Amino acid sequence: MPERDGPEVVGRRVQRLRAERGMTQRQLAEPAYTPAYISTVEAGRVRASDDALRHIADRLGVTYDELACGRPAGLVTALRLRLTGAQRLLSDGRAEEATERYAALLAEAEEHGLGHEQAAALMGLGECALESGELRAAHGHFEQAEELLSGETLPVRVPAVRGRAVAHYLAGELRYAVYLLESALDELNRGGLHDPDALLHLYTAVIGPYMDMGAHARAAQAAEFALALAPRAADPALIARMHRSVARTLLAEGRHAEADASLAKAAGLYRQLRLRTELANCHWMRGYVHAQAGELDRAESELRQALEMLAETRAALYRSQAAVELADVLHRRGRPTEAAALLDGVLGDFSSERGAVHAAAAHRLLGIIAEDADETDSAEEHYVRALSLLERAGAAGDLADLCRLLGDLLRRTGRTEAALDAYRTGLGHRTTPGTTTLGPAPAGPPRPALPHPLL
Repeated sequence: MPERDGPEVVGRRVQRLRAERGMTQRQLAEPAYTPAYISTVEAGRVRASDDALRHIADRLGVTYDELACGRPAGLVTALRLRLTGAQRLLSDGRAEEATERYAALLAEAEEHGLGHEQAAALMGLGECALESGELRAAHGHFEQAEELLSGETLPVRVPAVRGRAVAHYLAGELRYAVYLLESALDELNRGGLHDPDALLHLYTAVIGPYMDMGAHARAAQAAEFALALAPRAADPALIARMHRSVARTLLAEGRHAEADASLAKAAGLYRQLRLRTELANCHWMRGYVHAQAGELDRAESELRQALEMLAETRAALYRSQAAVELADVLHRRGRPTEAAALLDGVLGDFSSERGAVHAAAAHRLLGIIAEDADETDSAEEHYVRALSLLERAGAAGDLADLCRLLGDLLRRTGRTEAALDAYRTGLGHRTTPGTTTLGPAPAGPPRPALPHPLL
């Protein structure tokens, strides 16, 4: 039951509606009440009972909510339809328009005290901010949504938790992103709250941070759980996102064809749903898969298509990240000058708090290009910047390789002790994947309820 307005507010509303309809107090009161009672209600001197307000609303031809709370008839339904329209704008890559629409809907939901609709608008604003790379704003929106839903069960709050974790992940705060996601998974599974969509949200979101932290075993397990949950999930966009994330674990295991097949499934769903940014990210990931398989011409084609689509949708941070992958392909195809120019053009879009892992990858590649050109001072500077970014992010998956590059450079320039320090740093990140920076794995869903489907 929505919270009613105070007696004075309700009284003025009754008086206004009665006058608009040309009714007397007697006509409004009969047959159950007296004109005197209506007079006291309109004057705000009495708090009318729910039964009395329903009688008055019926006589005035309005709903109870409209009379007691000031909500127009059908407001909630209309707001939800408009929220769907805002989501469609975002899906079409029109993030700026979607942001304006979500902001207006948030204000309207706040005015009428509609908590769930406020939370939905805030999560929409968070998704818009993620797409435009405004990570601090995204975090704030998701956090507010989670606070509004604090009285709800965890499955209802999971999309806000997932959004907050993604904002931390893109900012390079891998450990905290994993902490948020694993805590929610643990609470869901240990508490018996086996909601397929909620679990799929979390397992899909945790794969990326696991991979960047070098926790490949945990990433593979999360992918296994996600695949098993997919047949029971209701949201096709979520299933598509799952296939895109699972492809990373397949690729890490050298299963290139299966990774490409998983991405093809995701792309097909995204095309059906007309989710342009997500479809662009599929082209980006397929480019990465082809690059790992040594198919550089196909990789370049997919990555250029991803860049073009991301430019159209103005997904600035995602576009810059895809540009780093394209630069790597261009370098491997013997076009270092073109690769360096592309990296220089996007490096300003990154920082230690915005796309740290890809910023490190950009500096690493610029270091390799500089070293190939015998510009050792520049190469060292880029390697050191990359090392700092990866250490801050906790991206153990890439640290060992970078320390090797830096150590080799220092050794070739005669700085043996410094080279040994770099090698030692790298060795510290080559222990068993997933055991150096993570605690115990979260509880998993019950096995019997989750038959493993074919990929």
